[in-house]
Order: sequence, then C-alpha cells, then structure tokens
Amino acid sequence: MKPYVILTDSACDISEAILSTWGVKCAQLTFAFQDDRKQYSNFEMPADEFYAKMRAGGVAKTSAINVSAFKAFFEEELKAGNDILYIGFSSGLSATCSSAAIAADELMKLYPESKITVVDSLAASAGFGLLLYLAVKEKEKGKTLDETAKFVTDTRLGICHWFTVDDLVYLKRGGRVNPATAVVGNLLGIKPILHVDDEGHLINVTKVRGRKNSVAMLADKYTELVKDTSLPVFISHGDCIEDAKLLADLIKQKHGVDIEIITDVGPVIGAHSGPGTLALFFVTDKTR
Repeated sequence: MKPYVILTDSACDISEAILSTWGVKCAQLTFAFQDDRKQYSNFEMPADEFYAKMRAGGVAKTSAINVSAFKAFFEEELKAGNDILYIGFSSGLSATCSSAAIAADELMKLYPESKITVVDSLAASAGFGLLLYLAVKEKEKGKTLDETAKFVTDTRLGICHWFTVDDLVYLKRGGRVNPATAVVGNLLGIKPILHVDDEGHLINVTKVRGRKNSVAMLADKYTELVKDTSLPVFISHGDCIEDAKLLADLIKQKHGVDIEIITDVGPVIGAHSGPGTLALFFVTDKTR
C-alpha cells in the first residue's frame, strides 16, 4: 500500500509551525488591502499588524486558491510517490475546495496509479483546524487514506463552531447583517452569536448586549452541547487574546477542560469577521 499525506489550506488558521509537527503541508489563500497592490499569503502578515490596519480603516479582499496552484501543490507529493488526502476550507464560504477537486481530477489522469481524495471540511478557522487535528490522529493510529477520509466525512458535522464579533460593520460588508442593524447594534453594544450550519455557511443565531455577555454565551454553548469533555477544544481570536483567555477560563472553571489550542483568526477569515472576533470549536454529535 502506498504511503499517503494529509494536505490542507491556510483557512484552518493553524500555524505552519504546528502543522509541521502534525506532518501536514498547507496551501495558501491570499489577501490584499485595497490601497496595497501586494498580495499576501494568509500567514505572511502578523495578525496584530493585520488587525491594526483593519482598525485604521483598511479593507482587505481575499482570494481562493486556484486550480493551477493546487496542481503544483499536489504534484509535488505525487512525484514523491505519495497518495493525498486533502482536507479543505468549507465550500459554503469559498471556491477553494472546488478548485482542489478539479486539480485532483486532472492530475489523476496524468498519474493513474496515484490517488487524491478531496474532502470538504464544511468548516472554517480553528474549527477546520480541529477537524484536521482529529484526522491526523486517525492517521497516526495507522488508518488508511480511505478510512481517514471516511472519518473526516463522518465527523465534520460534529464539529461545533460558535463565535461572536465585536463590530457589526464587518458582517455588514459581507451581507450577514443589514446596514441599519449594524448601526443600531453597534450603538447599543449588541453582539451577535453565530455558528456554522451543516452546509458550512455562517448563520446568525441570537444576540446579547455587551462583550462579557457574548463571551459567557459561548461558554454556555459548550455546556449545552458538549457530549464528551475529554475531546479537544480549540479557540481562535481576532487580536483579542484576553477575551480568548477569559473564555478558556470559563470552560476550565465549569468543566475542568484545558483548551488544546488558542490561535489567531488569520487574515483570510478575519477580513470578513473583523478584529475582536472570538470563536469556540468543540466536538459534539452530528447536529451542529
């Protein structure tokens, strides 16, 4: 049986240093600010610098990974004699996974003895990263490519994504809230609570008044929905580490659970959610 590698993309918001310890290589989504012609990879600009630019009024536009970039990314592994399991950014939020599937189909005609399996994570940011982490653990157990791919497909709807944002203007830009709601909500200190649905789309679920209440609501969602507190929990944040630590402390105090990873919401996701985004990811059953 040929060896296989797990590949992913940078919308998982797991640093390349950590991915390297997992044995996972990463293709890069990109972004650019409107006043800057330079195209940056997702990990190229430090998160604090990126969010400082956003707070100063900068507007970033993001780009999916195209087919030719995926072909080059995949072909390197095929030439090394590896089969590939690619776990990709939610098709509900990006064309990235579709481009990967097209590239895989084209390459398998050139390398008929090789296998490339593309799995849509239906996830984003560290929720995507959490699913990737679980897949790596399956591979480490000796599971085959097909077995690991099936695990990812069976598990992806059991990854809970709950998050809040600090400023509604960024959701307004993406069409998640209407302009009037954004203006009134910001004036009243309204903070939305959102999650990712079974098709990988962002859904506005409820709202609370005040930042501390929104952080507490995320912790309450863990209490409400978690089935097994022994499973890992990830947090990601848009340059609001103190809020991330507060959320981690709330979960630790109530459940005795240590957060596995606290990571930045990278620029590709943060361009749409803004500074102050705080997100909680954990495993439950197959209904988000």
